[in-house]
Amino acid sequence: METTSQDAFWTNLVAEKLSGLSIKALPPTLKLPALPLAVTQFLERSKQPNTTLKELSAIIETDSGLTLELLRFVNSSFVGLRHKATSVTHALTLLGQRQATTFLITTGMEAAVRARKSKLINQACFWNSCMQKALFAREVAKLLQADADMAFAGAMLQDFLLPVLTNDLFDTYLKFVEQRNEQARLLTEYERAQFGWDHALAAACLARRWYLPDELVGCIMLHHHGLHLLADSQTRKTSAAAVAISALLPDQLRQNFSGLEQLLLLEQKWPAFDLDQVVERVDEIHAEMDLGVRNDFPLARRCKPALDRHREISDGMLNTEAIPA
Repeated sequence: METTSQDAFWTNLVAEKLSGLSIKALPPTLKLPALPLAVTQFLERSKQPNTTLKELSAIIETDSGLTLELLRFVNSSFVGLRHKATSVTHALTLLGQRQATTFLITTGMEAAVRARKSKLINQACFWNSCMQKALFAREVAKLLQADADMAFAGAMLQDFLLPVLTNDLFDTYLKFVEQRNEQARLLTEYERAQFGWDHALAAACLARRWYLPDELVGCIMLHHHGLHLLADSQTRKTSAAAVAISALLPDQLRQNFSGLEQLLLLEQKWPAFDLDQVVERVDEIHAEMDLGVRNDFPLARRCKPALDRHREISDGMLNTEAIPA
């Protein structure tokens, strides 16, 4: 596959940002997830020249779960293809190798993490939130004219290590949750103070070890850089910027204390971005799709408190000093 300047940018950036960190920096007792064997073999074989779709299909077919999920995905309204796939080879032909790869990575990782229990995070709620962020990033990527499929995958995977970390390092993360209303630090800032690393860097380091695409690693690595990515000429129209914007959405851990306020500020500065419309679109797509993640807690419901508060401020009903910085 021909290397583009964008590919080179991500390769160099990932190497630079992760140069001082390795998996060895994580606690040896941490039970890291592993990609399913079929996904690992697919990634390895897909990078080899002259590999055929038939060979890639045979790898996927060794995992019945992946096979069923792939066919369901291709034939869903989310993909919106006219023709229905009747086999794995047909599905790969319709999707293309790039989109199929990102789907297999996200599906394989979700399966690996779902198999683990977390004492702090509700798994169903967690993956529901991940799907909302992924759909949100996909819509934002379209506005940025960036790679929407990569943004979807990056947003879906941005927090994949959190169920593992919050379970194995329960006491430290519980303290963050208990003190959340008393301090407005990002979760990543808290993690760096406690461990010397954060979940974004650790997840990116692990993703790099799995030889995932550098752009996808970059999306995971930078997802808590927020609106700063929009101010950088090299990242402002990339999938990573879309993922970073999606990371401002609320979740169980309230990773970004003022994320919604930042999204409302972005709405004021960027005419093409209408938060209400994007949220409505995400809930609409989520309600229509059948990918195994129920939308029990719609995004509009998650965002409602901050949106209502913002409207009250606009109407002069609330002192702006009450809003956290």
